[in-house]
Amino acid sequence: MPWLKALHLIFMVTWFAGLFYLPRLFVYHAMSDDAVSLERFKVMERKLYFGIMTPGMVLTFTFGFWMLAGYAWDVYGTSGWLHAKLGLLALLFVYHVICGKWLLDFKYDRNKHSHVYYRWMNEVPVLFLIAIVVLAVVKPF
Repeated sequence: MPWLKALHLIFMVTWFAGLFYLPRLFVYHAMSDDAVSLERFKVMERKLYFGIMTPGMVLTFTFGFWMLAGYAWDVYGTSGWLHAKLGLLALLFVYHVICGKWLLDFKYDRNKHSHVYYRWMNEVPVLFLIAIVVLAVVKPF
């Protein structure tokens, strides 16, 4: 099981790297107005979302659920921290999907948000990361 945990953590880091960087690209994209920059950001955002973030998310969930099925549910299934963590992961999945919607908004030139909005949205994954790591490591309840 240590290999499952290691792979889970590796792909979690990969996923979060994308979750931290994509909204930052949206900040710069929203501030740009020349055609070359706008097209460059579209390519970067697409490659990050579909080439790094989404595979990272899928593999994070794959190895996480594999650990749940293999042993974690039997050991921690009644623990409140695990249910809270799974709930936060469901919300993080929603945030990931929302990032995909923003990506499409930029792709089709229909973004309606300012760079300030994306600066604030860039902080959301930090809150998730702190809460999820504390729940998984400290197991407070």
